[in-house]
Amino acid sequence: MTHAVKGQKFGTLFTWFDQDGDGQLTHEDMRGTAAAFAEVAAWGDEADLAAMRDAFGRWWRLLLTHGDADGDGRVSRQEFITVMEREVTSPEHFEGAVMAIIDALMNALDTDRDGVLSRDEYVRMYDALGIPPQRSGEAFTRLDLDGNGVISREEFRSAVSDFYLSTDPDAPGSHLLGPVGPPS
Repeated sequence: MTHAVKGQKFGTLFTWFDQDGDGQLTHEDMRGTAAAFAEVAAWGDEADLAAMRDAFGRWWRLLLTHGDADGDGRVSRQEFITVMEREVTSPEHFEGAVMAIIDALMNALDTDRDGVLSRDEYVRMYDALGIPPQRSGEAFTRLDLDGNGVISREEFRSAVSDFYLSTDPDAPGSHLLGPVGPPS
C-alpha cells in the first residue's frame, strides 16, 4: 500500500507537469510548469522567479540524470515515478529541488508579506496552476493544522513534505493536488 500511495501521488504530479499531455516529460514541459508557477508571483518579483526557475532546472537535471533510462531526453510516467521515489525525494536532493520551489512560491504568494498564506492567497495560487478552487479550498482546510485561518510557512512546508514523502493517504499534505486513494 505504501508504494501505491506514493505512486498515485507522483502519477498525479506527472500528469500535472506533462504540459502537452503526450505522456512524456520534456524540458519544455518542466519549463511550462515553472512558467505556470511564475505567474503567481507579483510583477517585478525577480528574486522568487529566479529561485523557482533554478529549482525547476535542478529538478529537471535530476529527472534526466537518474530517470531517463533510455537516454531519449524524455521521462515517461514510470521513469518519473521511479526517479521521484529513489532520487528526488532523497535527503540529498529534496531540499534543493522541491523545497526550494516551495520557499520561493511561499514568498511569491504572500502578497501582503505577513508571513502566512490566507485562504485567498492559497486558492489564487492553485487556481493559477489549474486546480479547481473547491479542491484547493478543501486542501487549505486540511493544511491549516492549528485552525487559525492561515497557513504558516511551517504548515506549508510540512504539507509539501507530506505530499512527497508520506505514505499515509490521510496525511494533510497528501491531498495537495486532490484526493488520494480509491474513490469513496
